Amino acid sequence: MKTPILLLTLCLLAFSGHCQRRGVELSHYIFPEFVKGTVLMKSGVKNPTMLNYNALTEEMIFDNNGKKLAIARLEDIDTVYIKDRKFFPIKDKFVELIYRNKFELYAAHKCSVVDPGKPAAYGGTSQTSSTTSYSSLIAGGLAYQLKLPDGYTTKPYTNYWLKRDGKLSLFISLRQLSKLFDDKSDRYKKYVKEHKVVYDNEENLVDLIKYMEQQ
Repeated sequence: MKTPILLLTLCLLAFSGHCQRRGVELSHYIFPEFVKGTVLMKSGVKNPTMLNYNALTEEMIFDNNGKKLAIARLEDIDTVYIKDRKFFPIKDKFVELIYRNKFELYAAHKCSVVDPGKPAAYGGTSQTSSTTSYSSLIAGGLAYQLKLPDGYTTKPYTNYWLKRDGKLSLFISLRQLSKLFDDKSDRYKKYVKEHKVVYDNEENLVDLIKYMEQQ
């Protein structure tokens, strides 16, 4: 499909991004480069395009000849396919489907950032907060580049959504997830203890959800 039609259909928000500074590759994008994907609209229209997910801005980004565009009007989007992965809009953000059977598990990819800081007394540096760094990167259009300026560090992390019995719930720790299984509390605690489940281990969470599906 031609680019003008894609722009009209998705109501994309354009962001400039022509940083002249030398940068270093950082993991604020899920994929190391933009890859061919497909945006499926609720109307059934399929839009093939180059895509990547920006974990720093939490937006699905479209690459149009080097110009970065963020997909808007998420209410019109059904699914975004990138390679063998599926992304769905939830609460005005895109999340990745990790597991689906009786229950559904979604990953919300995120990223915090700290800038290199300014020179301080005694040869040290004073690093600004993640919020300040984020604001400066957004203002300069730098957050939409695959490379950020030298000195910036990023820390990717993931929050999760569980859909059980038609109810979608966010959890950011094993303790919060346990509350979603109050009716199977003993079963949950036993599995977590015996298998030493770690929240930051996606495979651990999938195996736990599979186990909790069982009667």
